[in-house]
Amino acid sequence: MMARLVISCLWICAVTLVSAYTMIAMKMYHAEAAASAAVDKMDYEKTRPINVPMIANGSVQGYVIAQFAYTSNTDNKKQATVPIEAFILDEAFKMLYADDKLDFRHLEKYDIATLTKSLIDKVNIRLNGPMVKDVLVEEFNYIAKEDISR
Repeated sequence: MMARLVISCLWICAVTLVSAYTMIAMKMYHAEAAASAAVDKMDYEKTRPINVPMIANGSVQGYVIAQFAYTSNTDNKKQATVPIEAFILDEAFKMLYADDKLDFRHLEKYDIATLTKSLIDKVNIRLNGPMVKDVLVEEFNYIAKEDISR
């Protein structure tokens, strides 16, 4: 009778130890997963539209209207002292205004992928870190000067 009691006590202790170990291991796994999910938390924001004048033959021919959206890491965004949007719009304006390959009458031929990649690279360089993860084009149109209502 005494042997059964000792064996059952040992069995209860072994089951308790195994279940405690399993619970601790599961909590550690979930904590690591939650920490990695928190690191990857991204914000999505739209910029305001910009109007870039297109000049040919010494006069304004029309305007390229562009609006972008971007994703940024939530933690990096909190560290930025200046709104990221300002840098994106500044770089976009400079690139579109100075691009000799931009045929504003045929925007469908323009390489948007190169524009967005360059925006990401230039903005991250200016902000001294990986603030912007991706840039998306929300709007990209051309309006001729004649089509603008007065």
